[in-house]
Amino acid sequence: MSEFFDPYNADRPLMMKCSCGRDHTVAEHEAEQAGASEATRTLRERSETAEFEAYSNEFIEATLMKALFPQDEVRRRFLRAVGKGTAMAAISSLLPVASLQAMAQDKKGSLEKTNLKIGFIPITCATPLIMAKPLGFYEKQGLNVEVIKTAGWALIRDKMINKEYDATHFLSPMPLAISMGAGSNAVPMNVATIQNTNGQAITLHNKHKDKRDPKQWKGFKFGVPFEYSMHNFLLRYYLAEAGINPDTDVQIRVVPPPEMVANLRAGNIDGYLGPDPFNQRAVFDEIGFLHVLTKDLWNGHPCCAFGTSTEFIQQNPNTFAALYRAVLTAAAMARQAKNRELIAKVISPQAYLNQPETVVAQVLTGRFADGLGNVQTVPDRADFDPMPWQSMAVWMLTQMQRWGYVKGEVNYNQIAEKVFLITDARKHMKDLGMPFQAGSGYAKHTIMGKEFDPSKAASYAKSFAISKAA
Repeated sequence: MSEFFDPYNADRPLMMKCSCGRDHTVAEHEAEQAGASEATRTLRERSETAEFEAYSNEFIEATLMKALFPQDEVRRRFLRAVGKGTAMAAISSLLPVASLQAMAQDKKGSLEKTNLKIGFIPITCATPLIMAKPLGFYEKQGLNVEVIKTAGWALIRDKMINKEYDATHFLSPMPLAISMGAGSNAVPMNVATIQNTNGQAITLHNKHKDKRDPKQWKGFKFGVPFEYSMHNFLLRYYLAEAGINPDTDVQIRVVPPPEMVANLRAGNIDGYLGPDPFNQRAVFDEIGFLHVLTKDLWNGHPCCAFGTSTEFIQQNPNTFAALYRAVLTAAAMARQAKNRELIAKVISPQAYLNQPETVVAQVLTGRFADGLGNVQTVPDRADFDPMPWQSMAVWMLTQMQRWGYVKGEVNYNQIAEKVFLITDARKHMKDLGMPFQAGSGYAKHTIMGKEFDPSKAASYAKSFAISKAA
């Protein structure tokens, strides 16, 4: 029987293209799968070395220490004052459960729940959550995890509220909105880690190559993946800085990420601020070009997050710690540039992103065609810093307030600290008799050349000339 079709097999559908839905031959499909398997094997081997284990442990502890001490000079003073041992004791108690480092193999029996369902949207932002599956990081923590590709963000929200998923890939503003009851019933949710930083772009249809100035965009139709998304808030911010009112001068529509390229091709939208790989896919398909990377608007901005419900954490603290450890370990691997090409091979096939490997590799390695005749090199076009700064949450809240998604006064810090789980360190450090740095979890951020100071959030939210709340 030919390798191309199997018309006499009653157990297989007769398709005129590959069964994965992509336009390639069975032989090409099998080669892609073989490449993914080989890349997975190589990454697994790397993850099992003593060098990576040491790197991963230090990466996790450095992430938590950064939560306590955003300012390096304060961290140095603290270490000189209390010593390494006392500092390590503080770090070991940062999570609302026992130390992650202490979760040895023989403690797997203490996990409250081992069979878990975790949702994800097929975008590069989900890389740590996805990679933890084929690399066996969940399994090493005693967890049997099913990672489930999900059609859109509203479905992710509903499945979390209905407890169909145990944890999920979130857009980072979503847990804030769900916890506040904005756009849904109020259900307390938590951000455990940021899945990725940067990793977005504004993509325009090729017909607009002569309209690079956003002041020329009146009447344009844009897509964003969800109302409560960094994509929506950054697009609105960018438009407003150019004097374009995002509510009256343009149309902004919710378009699921996998449908963005098709809508651009059909002319239903003029552009989108979307997640990768769909910005790069528009270039690959010769439909659109990269107008600007969101990294150039706010370098290090959060995009997606990994989180779960507050109830799940309270009922399953050890399981949550195991999940946290697995995802942070995957983030540590994804941050290493030497792993990016191999990761692209693993996550490109149909089971995960279902995208050409070339497209995903261009995003993850940061060497890419921009659709304007240039090949750019931007190594941190997408990055995987898991630090969930509460100041990031405060900025999101100011934008939700600015555009009318929440009404009235907002207790920014209270909401940020409830939802973004940097640490539970205040209580633990007090118990240890150690000072806790005021403002831990809060950093200043530069957005389009302007400083955002989270301690002045209320005045910042009211400072904009273009605002629905005004």
